[in-house]
Amino acid sequence: QVQFAESGGGLVQAGGSLNLSCVVSGTSASIYIMGWHRQGSGDQRELVATITSGGSIKYADSVKGRFAISRDNAKNTVYLQMDSLNPEDAGVYYCYMQAGGYDYWGQGTQVAVSS
Repeated sequence: QVQFAESGGGLVQAGGSLNLSCVVSGTSASIYIMGWHRQGSGDQRELVATITSGGSIKYADSVKGRFAISRDNAKNTVYLQMDSLNPEDAGVYYCYMQAGGYDYWGQGTQVAVSS
């Protein structure tokens, strides 16, 4: 059974930083893509950033230049360094991974940004 251990969310002032991490376990398939999606209050879930096993990275336009995604393939872990946070970045951040042709999401970690 696939399990996610997400951490690093919390409350931060606008302009501040947070670092999210996610450890995935329980999969026998190689993990191709890891990343993060987020869902703000009343919003649809949206892609924030993804990284492939080969290191190819995608970012949402709204976070380019402020967020940095990285990955440790040996540890099945993905990180998201979030800098210059603003209130629009608030929401539940879900760890995501694609393995064996299937998509999986974690339970989410809350990020709150005070203005």
